Amino acid sequence: MESLQVIFLALIQGLTEFLPISSSGHLILPAQLLGWEDQGLSFDVAVNTGSLFAVIIYFRTEIVTLTQAWIKSFATGTQTQESKLSWWILLATIPAVIVGFMAKDFIETHLRNTLVIAITTIFFGLLLWVADRMSKAQLNEFQMGWKKALLIGVAQAMALIPGTSRSGATMTAALMLGLTREAAARFSFLMSIPVSCGAALLVTKDLIESPLPIDYQALGLGLVVSFVAAYICIHYFLKFISQIGMTPFVIYRLILGSILLGLLYL
Repeated sequence: MESLQVIFLALIQGLTEFLPISSSGHLILPAQLLGWEDQGLSFDVAVNTGSLFAVIIYFRTEIVTLTQAWIKSFATGTQTQESKLSWWILLATIPAVIVGFMAKDFIETHLRNTLVIAITTIFFGLLLWVADRMSKAQLNEFQMGWKKALLIGVAQAMALIPGTSRSGATMTAALMLGLTREAAARFSFLMSIPVSCGAALLVTKDLIESPLPIDYQALGLGLVVSFVAAYICIHYFLKFISQIGMTPFVIYRLILGSILLGLLYL
């Protein structure tokens, strides 16, 4: 991959990973529409790892607090709101791990195409709009309970389908379950960490064992660029989400999905 292509794709991933518009879909589209060779899952995970570092560093204080409370709960046998949230994040990770393990090959082979992205972009965009409009918006992330966390985890598993958007699906579910926009976004960001860590470790193992040449320079550049873009995106998304709501992202998804369908059938 040329450096300009790497930077372009990494910027797309970093800016879209935490917005409800599907980073995986945007990474697939350049290859489909511009005739570029598909960058492959390894590059996708490399730039996702950059985004992972961004969310870890941005929420470093919260992560330390949650981890300490989780460890302390074993020693004392008592649960605080922080330790409960830690357990809920882990619980919400389970569906994506199961679906990812069982359906990884099928998704890579059959679902990484423009038609699937167009359909999921429109459908889940409309679902996000409904959730944002109907949300009671009363609960923060410490008040939702394990059942709601598990349901949000199921939504995260559905987002393995390209074009769905992991953050979009999880925030949609959280809004439907009564979380505020800010709480939905924070929980979505925090629950991305275990899944992204697991994916990064698995692909790193595959890269080490692969007999094919690996462009580590491209992977490294992509990781750095996506880290910077994702960090900026997290900051401003959390700053303005309560004011702007989800409607701008819904409109974008509908326009993008319609353009993709037009390119396919006109």
